[in-house]
Amino acid sequence: MTPRSMSKGANLPVDVPDVRVELSWSEGTGEPDVDASALLLTAAGRVRDDGDFVFYNQPRHASGTVTHLGKRRSAGVMTDTVEVDLRSLESDIVRVVLCASADGGAFGQVSGLTLRLLGSGGTLELARFEMQADSETAFIGGELYLREGRWKFRAVGQGYASGLAGLATDFGITVDEEAAEGTSPPTAVAETPVAPPSVGSRPSKGEDRLPVDMRKRLSLRKEQVAVSLSKRGAVGISARIVLVLDASGSMAFLYSGGVVADVVERMAAVAAQLDDDGEMQAWTFASEAARLPDLRLGELPEWLRLHVRVGEISLFRRSKKPRKGMEPGQVDMRTVGIQNEEQKAIAQVRTYVRENPVGVPTLVLFFSDGGVYRDAAIERELREAVEEPIFWQFVGLGRSRYGVLERFDTLPGRRVDNVGFFAVDDISTVPDQELYDRLLSEFPSWITAAGRAGIL
Repeated sequence: MTPRSMSKGANLPVDVPDVRVELSWSEGTGEPDVDASALLLTAAGRVRDDGDFVFYNQPRHASGTVTHLGKRRSAGVMTDTVEVDLRSLESDIVRVVLCASADGGAFGQVSGLTLRLLGSGGTLELARFEMQADSETAFIGGELYLREGRWKFRAVGQGYASGLAGLATDFGITVDEEAAEGTSPPTAVAETPVAPPSVGSRPSKGEDRLPVDMRKRLSLRKEQVAVSLSKRGAVGISARIVLVLDASGSMAFLYSGGVVADVVERMAAVAAQLDDDGEMQAWTFASEAARLPDLRLGELPEWLRLHVRVGEISLFRRSKKPRKGMEPGQVDMRTVGIQNEEQKAIAQVRTYVRENPVGVPTLVLFFSDGGVYRDAAIERELREAVEEPIFWQFVGLGRSRYGVLERFDTLPGRRVDNVGFFAVDDISTVPDQELYDRLLSEFPSWITAAGRAGIL
């Protein structure tokens, strides 16, 4: 396997039977002490018991498959290493989350923080991930995860200002008061997955009408959204949620494969947690933009059936006659077309927000697989929208060209940064907690900046 320098969110297959995950940093006076650890998780995303947390006080898993090898110092660089025997992991373990905690300061004070994935007993470098941090006192560097019988590694780079206790709580670990204060290591207790009592999730209208499995998924996802907000000091904020879905030709396989329907269901949890009525306004776009009926939580299965339609996305012939068999509220996808005209959807959402003011900000969740080429028109729309109570969170579904959306964070001349963007290779492989962390990483800080600027 050729060594690879990884960026946040990237993944790669792991074709060796065992790996070492080496966390390294430059040793300096006054910098925090860093400790590596690992969490062994089931498909539910939770530990089974306290033995599934491997760290300096519990350095070897009972199965012998995960071991904390400890620290070493060489030429001013400190390393802490965890070893994982992928061949021998118990069958119900599908993820190994590779964590770190900082004692005596934040990770932003740590220089040269790097994660290396090593094979062949630590002699072969498979990948390297250089991480950036700020005020976080706990960190997920990466994770090993099982996908269709094959192990993969994902570079995560997600920090927690709430420390190791906050990180551990995300994975079903109960942290006693002393551990929460940093005076002793946390202890893990398998439990029903719930968010910390101070976080909580909001009851939403219509949840009781959902199928049992969907209701359970929604409940857990709401808790995860609440945890993401809690990490950023944004507990209890409210927002109107708007969903925008790319319907251009290159999206066809994402619709037919059920990926878009799954994205919509995952976004429903954001609306359920942030919007008091649990509703989302929704648009679709390609050559033209079209508004879809509002998504009401209790009607989610029917909404997915009617408005995320497998196969019809490929019918791009224009016609003035309505398509036969259309049900009330459905958009004839032939009128939407095939090309990418993001600026038309942006303009329609802006008009809707102006004409339907509410007392809370609007968060737009905008999904596209790229092919962006109307850079000037998109930039004009989003620059004009700076003075409006809207934050635009764009999510790229692949590796295609995203044009101006990728550059907006560095574009000058705006009073506040009203646009966020990230891309993922395969959104279906991104765990819910990571997805919500990334979706909501900039929205709370925009609320603060927009409030100071008098926009909110």
